[in-house]
Amino acid sequence: MARDTFHNVVRTALLKEQWKITHDPLDLKVGGVDMEIDLGAERIIAAERQGQKIAVEIKSFLSQASAISEFHRALGQFINYRTALEFYEPDRVLYLAVPDLTFNSFFQLDFPKRVVKNNTLKLLIYDVSAQEIVQWIN
Repeated sequence: MARDTFHNVVRTALLKEQWKITHDPLDLKVGGVDMEIDLGAERIIAAERQGQKIAVEIKSFLSQASAISEFHRALGQFINYRTALEFYEPDRVLYLAVPDLTFNSFFQLDFPKRVVKNNTLKLLIYDVSAQEIVQWIN
């Protein structure tokens, strides 16, 4: 499967925040279906606490033709991957990684905001040029 345009940007941003990349990609096989989530990562919060595990599906939203089409595809993947993780690794939290420019424009429109809320999407907002995570939305 082809990697998203900003795959390495998000990978670098996670490493900057002291995440350990454990899977690149995270392969899942659930109910006879094979899937790949872009990244799996974990971070130890403190020596006496359990590790926090995440999975990240990276999207670039570069298509000028239709942000809504990319959004539909990203949403479908997110829902499928989240369901697969319930079987495979229920302690791993799934995030949809979105560029800050897209988040600050398209994701502020009423319809995308409602879809994000209704589907309880967790978002990781990243700055492409700085290769940094600018916001985590739970």
